[in-house]
Amino acid sequence: MPLTHHSHRLPVCLRHRQSSTLLSSAAAAKKLVPFLSMSTSSQQTPAATSPLQDSDEKQEQVTQVLKYHNQTKHSFNNYARGPHGLDWANQPNPFRRYLSGDLLPLLHPPENEVNSPSYLSVFSSFPKPEPISKASISQLFYNSLALSAWKTTGFSTWSLRVNPSSGNLHPTEAYIIAPPVNALSDHSFVAHYAAKEHALEFRAQIPSDFFACFFPEGSFLIGFSSIFWREAWKYGERAFRYCNHDVGHAVAAVSMAAAGLGWDARILDGLGCEELKKLMGLTNLSDFSIPGRPVRGKMPAIEFEHPDCVLLVFPSGRGEFEVDYENLSIALSRFANLDWKGKPNALSKEHLCWDIIYRTAKATEKALITCKGQVAEPVKSSRTISENSYEGFSLTEVVRKRRSAVDMDGVTSMARETFYQILLHCMPSGLVEGGSKQRRQLALPFRVLPWDSEVHAVLFVHRVVGLPNGLYFLVRNEDHLDELRMVTRSEFSWVKPDGCPDDLPLFELLQGDCRELSRRLSCHQDIASDGCFSLGMVACLEPNLRDIGAWMYPRLFWETGVLGQVLYLEAHAVGVSATGIGCFFDDPVHEILGLKGLKYQSLYHFTVGSPVLDKRIMSLPAYPGPDVEA
Repeated sequence: MPLTHHSHRLPVCLRHRQSSTLLSSAAAAKKLVPFLSMSTSSQQTPAATSPLQDSDEKQEQVTQVLKYHNQTKHSFNNYARGPHGLDWANQPNPFRRYLSGDLLPLLHPPENEVNSPSYLSVFSSFPKPEPISKASISQLFYNSLALSAWKTTGFSTWSLRVNPSSGNLHPTEAYIIAPPVNALSDHSFVAHYAAKEHALEFRAQIPSDFFACFFPEGSFLIGFSSIFWREAWKYGERAFRYCNHDVGHAVAAVSMAAAGLGWDARILDGLGCEELKKLMGLTNLSDFSIPGRPVRGKMPAIEFEHPDCVLLVFPSGRGEFEVDYENLSIALSRFANLDWKGKPNALSKEHLCWDIIYRTAKATEKALITCKGQVAEPVKSSRTISENSYEGFSLTEVVRKRRSAVDMDGVTSMARETFYQILLHCMPSGLVEGGSKQRRQLALPFRVLPWDSEVHAVLFVHRVVGLPNGLYFLVRNEDHLDELRMVTRSEFSWVKPDGCPDDLPLFELLQGDCRELSRRLSCHQDIASDGCFSLGMVACLEPNLRDIGAWMYPRLFWETGVLGQVLYLEAHAVGVSATGIGCFFDDPVHEILGLKGLKYQSLYHFTVGSPVLDKRIMSLPAYPGPDVEA
């Protein structure tokens, strides 16, 4: 999911071409539906033959990523390759443990935490920073990566977490790298977070001067890794996409929980894959030998953790500072010699390896950036136009009671002001003034991402009072606006809807009933049409890969996950619910918009509306919880 300083802000898309504006109509909306029946298979646009990268290796990496992206598209007549049925006997254990390591229990804050700021307030300003302590570290994990509840029906019992996951499979693992913390460790340490126990598993003691040499006082690190097998067990080749969605959700969850404690967070994207492995102690895991085709059998090495990123968490208001990545890398080279504790538990007896996942993960590994990188930037407040839209929940209440809806009522409507307010909190730059544009990611929680926004949203509005039903486009990086108007359908109007705030770059494309359209595009799922609105997240893809590197591919999915987390929280905060939709027909979405080639691609879908609760399912407390593994 980024680079580390001003070199991120590359004009990677053509942004200044002329475009025409035409009126839209309900008839135009109807014209879009027939295109769905015309799309028969994924339109795999070949990569350009003239390489733009500086080396053959970089070109090969981009080629591998584009191959993966095209091969894992769903179409009306062909879904991406996956297992034929679910192998329940080998369902992966959702809880990684490091056996024989010391377990350091964390505190369980009361559900009615009186010290939690209101949800809405953190978008305006952070509270006074809390000191690092067992209590504050406990609160951070409790409000970001812990269990939120257990569910049970009949003979089935399963857990939910604060951070959502595709299929509730939770491929994301988390680590803390911290200075000494009273009642946890007398030394600087690395520990794995065990969500089921809400505890830290001690992995290693690190040099005492590590933090003082590289980071501000009062800071620590949170690392993330992915176990691809957990997701591939159910979703096959498309799992690499979903794992990276989940990384984005987890990053945003930690960023929001940190804000409630007065802490800022930023991905240290100058570190490369090898440095992340050393930092989290993942080098001791067996190297996985990638087979030449999908293979079934006993492959314990497939359960390895792929390093994704590390967040620096530090007191807000600290001011700007630099991280010396080259010297940090030298320090991390010594981590391989640390006394690492614990052995990872086995997750399944047998496995099915989808080789393209691991080839693509290898192609997207990032190298170290040997320079000093600017980390902290001023916090930008998000725009608030309708405080009355919110239910008055605390931050703790929103993040811990968020749920993924499995069904929506198809009746409930949303006020236009509430719709606009939700979208304002989806903007990366927050409140822009003086002619500034939405582009840089400075507002919560997007500020955790150290690159300019590359993800937009095409919205299917179904039930927003005062807003015509139809197709809309939210431009989250206004440098892309001219290009988007040129490459999408000529019949799109690109006009501001009534009552839309001047600084919200939302545009009506055409009016009409898009419920059936959104349902069919999202793999015929009713939930996409039964909410107040649904959306597809469209990212600038191929130019980023060619101009920056193949390692931007997972980062684009991270950004969609961060945006999705905001939609989850906003929905609960205004009294409804939301659900991420990973299953959609890729090229039919592009065809509806008129997009050709791989410049802009849909990466994630979402729906927001009023949930229908299944009364057969009983909720149980998150902790201590029933004594089951899943």
